[in-house]
Amino acid sequence: MSAFFITGTDTEVGKTHITALLLKFLAQHKRQAIGFKPIAAGAEEAFGQLVNEDALTLMESATVHGKYEQINPICFAPPIAPHIAAEQAGIEITLEKLSYHYHELAKLGAEFTLVEGAGGWALPINDTQYLCDWVQKEQLPVILVVGMKLGCLNHAILTSHALKAQGIKCVGWVANQIDPNMANFDENLDSLRKRIDAPLLAVAPYSEDKAKLQIYAALTDLFGIHL
Repeated sequence: MSAFFITGTDTEVGKTHITALLLKFLAQHKRQAIGFKPIAAGAEEAFGQLVNEDALTLMESATVHGKYEQINPICFAPPIAPHIAAEQAGIEITLEKLSYHYHELAKLGAEFTLVEGAGGWALPINDTQYLCDWVQKEQLPVILVVGMKLGCLNHAILTSHALKAQGIKCVGWVANQIDPNMANFDENLDSLRKRIDAPLLAVAPYSEDKAKLQIYAALTDLFGIHL
């Protein structure tokens, strides 16, 4: 199984959108892929359990299917920081719990697993640990989603530096245009290409119609797909 952790430069930068598009890309090329959303905060009651919209999107985009609780094992109703939601619910999120659910998911036999993070890179999961500690523990390579808007240069460069400082392998990044009116989009994109020490995998233009990815060779190489 090949697994990748999808992180973002902030919350609401399109991690789910990009993860779903990557899953659909793999599906188009007949690859067996599954999405994994280990932690979600912001859910509603359905079918006798809490369900998160982002996790459902990943399930709909995958070619390998599991039960909801396998795809999103830790789910909270309030849309707040997960460690605060966990404290309010009287439970603790640990690295061991995350690893247990991750390795249980591997039993479904997917060729690729795309693990979507929550929030940005430095997401607390309890009083002392971060979700990035788990990524480091499992030695997952990272795909960085950059929400293309004013201020994205700072967010993207800081996140890139943090990954490198922690010894995390960033296999590439995706530019997701979340602001349709972003000034000098191409110039900002070029600035990031010069400063992020990882290849640009794809660009997702802003679209109110059919979502799409502009694929670069680095992405097809990453997934071993020959176009």
